[in-house]
Amino acid sequence: MADVLRSLLLVSAYLPLSGCREDKEERFDVGYGDGYATGYNTTCEIRATLIEGDWNSDGYSHGYSVGYAEGAAACLKDRQK
Repeated sequence: MADVLRSLLLVSAYLPLSGCREDKEERFDVGYGDGYATGYNTTCEIRATLIEGDWNSDGYSHGYSVGYAEGAAACLKDRQK
């Protein structure tokens, strides 16, 4: 009985923490969104953009770079309309 209770306690302690980790794809998505907004707003000279800035995350940094380029391109395309 004590083993069962100990197992339940360990599982109940682990479950809330298991959802706290984000994978590289999720960090990419956050970085992409931040980069896109910054690229668009900077290129169109709209306003400063607050971002998360998680530069220690490879996924975030890569997503930011891709998003920035696409956001800047979208601004230039919108300006041509």
